[in-house]
Amino acid sequence: MASGFNKVILMGNLTRDVEVRHTAANLAIAKFGLATNRRWKTPEGETREETMFIDCEAWGKTAEFVSQYFSKGKSILIEGRLKLDQWEDKETKAKRSKHVVVVENCSFVESKGGGGGGGGGSDDAPAPRVMTRPQSSPAAAAPAMGEEDIPF
Repeated sequence: MASGFNKVILMGNLTRDVEVRHTAANLAIAKFGLATNRRWKTPEGETREETMFIDCEAWGKTAEFVSQYFSKGKSILIEGRLKLDQWEDKETKAKRSKHVVVVENCSFVESKGGGGGGGGGSDDAPAPRVMTRPQSSPAAAAPAMGEEDIPF
């Protein structure tokens, strides 16, 4: 049986300020809401728009980064995975659940218009510029290779 693949990439605006808590081991957990917009034209030429509201959480250094640099209304690009939270309602004892995006990586998004507008899908909107936080990786430290350096 094939293994699964769980990857989410979203761009939008924070719907509320980041809420940070710490575990007993002092690991940061940041929770925030994200709104993404999708615009399209109907066959009749009418412009339509829908907004999705998504709960997100980040852990550790990513949580600290999000809480330091992002607040309500700021644009963000996130990469992560879906997680299903399940619990029992304390009053009604009903079983409840919701999907949450666990953020594994995030980046700044600079909007040229300055007005934000979330993660669009519109052909009319200019593409936003994404500014990624610096990350250390072995590939980044490797020197550039020329054709003469390839062993075959």
